[in-house]
Amino acid sequence: MARRAAAPPRFPRQLPRGPDLWDPSMSRWNEGNTDGIFACELIESYLRLTKGVQRGQLVRLRAWQADVICDILRLVPGSRLRQYWTYLLLVPRKNSKSLLGAGLAIDGILDEPGAEVYSCAADKDQAKLIFGEVKSAVEMSPELDAKQGGLLKCYRDAIEYPATGSVYRALSSEAFTKEGLNPSRVLFDELHAQPNSELWDVMNQGSDTRAQPLIVGISTFGKKTQADGQDTICYQQYQYAKKIIKGEVDDPRYGARIYETNDRARGFRYLDQRVWQQANPAYGDFLDGEKMAAVSRKLSEPDFKTKRLNVWVTAAKVWLPEGAWERCEDSEQEIPDGEEVVLSFDGSYNNDATGIIVTRPGEPLVFDPEAPENADLDEDERAVKAAELNAGLRRPHQDVVQLWERPEKAPPDWVVPILEVEDALRAACRRWQVREIAVDPARWARTYQILEAEGLPVVDFPQSPARMVPATNRFFEAVMNGWVTHSGDPRLARHLANAVVKPSTGGFMIYKESKGSPRKIDLAVAAIMGLHRACAPPSKKPTPRFFNWADL
Repeated sequence: MARRAAAPPRFPRQLPRGPDLWDPSMSRWNEGNTDGIFACELIESYLRLTKGVQRGQLVRLRAWQADVICDILRLVPGSRLRQYWTYLLLVPRKNSKSLLGAGLAIDGILDEPGAEVYSCAADKDQAKLIFGEVKSAVEMSPELDAKQGGLLKCYRDAIEYPATGSVYRALSSEAFTKEGLNPSRVLFDELHAQPNSELWDVMNQGSDTRAQPLIVGISTFGKKTQADGQDTICYQQYQYAKKIIKGEVDDPRYGARIYETNDRARGFRYLDQRVWQQANPAYGDFLDGEKMAAVSRKLSEPDFKTKRLNVWVTAAKVWLPEGAWERCEDSEQEIPDGEEVVLSFDGSYNNDATGIIVTRPGEPLVFDPEAPENADLDEDERAVKAAELNAGLRRPHQDVVQLWERPEKAPPDWVVPILEVEDALRAACRRWQVREIAVDPARWARTYQILEAEGLPVVDFPQSPARMVPATNRFFEAVMNGWVTHSGDPRLARHLANAVVKPSTGGFMIYKESKGSPRKIDLAVAAIMGLHRACAPPSKKPTPRFFNWADL
């Protein structure tokens, strides 16, 4: 018996896209690794287009659409149980999210006896639109519509499969009225529009007794934060999915397909049509480029970026410009054991994160803005000359030693493992020749005293405006001019992306977006401290002075 090919990887490097039609024989999907084959056959056999000039014609799935469906319904290897209980599909508008949602809803009705399938929307009007889409799809199919001899009965606010007692409904975000439901499949339409996480939490908690529960969030990007400063539920799920994709978190029950634009690439312009296809798998197919160009002239930049390019936009003043940190990445560099370095760390006791950064100093910058030959240069000319003179120098290099973040489901008494942090610092001192350990003694007085007593080179770095303003300016200038490199650690990139800049005494410093924001910046603060100390002359312990009694 021939061995069936393994399923495609959970998170392929290149997501499928384009106009190619679905042909299961040309893919690695089969009935042994996904339940999506049946779902795709169901859609192509019975669902008809409900809008446009092709209204009434049977749906012809593109290969990328079928791939999404097959991935959502992926099976655990060697089992008939499905892999995912939660799935996040982020794709811009006009890429047939409604079609995929309707197909998954109807498949869910037929999935098991007594199935309860729900579509969830932010408000009642949107919920009615979603239900109307699914109802129209059923009523246009003689094989599905009971009035035409089909399987499913359509009511004013529900669709029923009488043979098994299964039902489909659309719900709005008044989560407090939804307790007691037992959903088998839930489809969140435009998850970014949910006003809070209540409905998401209720629907996730209501399916514990189901053998194969499935929650699917289908959405474009949107705002990062709610009115109270907390992350939106969509951005929370996006960040969690990215951690899984990058290997930071191991969660085999969570799947994702995220079509987004790399707006941090060098030379990115949101009106450049060459970048539009990055986030739009249907671009050049049923998503017409000329029409999208017309839309781009009507929508504001934030609206176009979020709705049509899947770019997160925040109203806060972001510190580092888009793509600046990524352009400093040099993942091939490593800091060898025994190298002279500076360690810096920042953190809290029980709420935020605690992180340690290692910085290998570079060669001293040779441009002196105060030199007489540079006195007549303006700011732009100085920047150009500095870049020319410093281009060939070895640049400082940064990496993450370790990070401790409060787990998402941490018990109330969770605290940072202080002894573990101290041991990590000792281990780093054994690995490298540590010039300094930059510490804010106000937050970690115990650790400061213990490590100093052991002879480790601890250095005061109070996070006051007097210290942090020039350090922040130095870091910003180094990043913008490419005078620093880093390993590409996604945790440090995430913390830097979370930082916003606010004025303080003497200049600007970085902060979290709001005091209660769950988006951490501790690695960013440690990186600023580390680079500042690595670029400064090393601190030396005072030399003892001996006096002649006759001089006293």
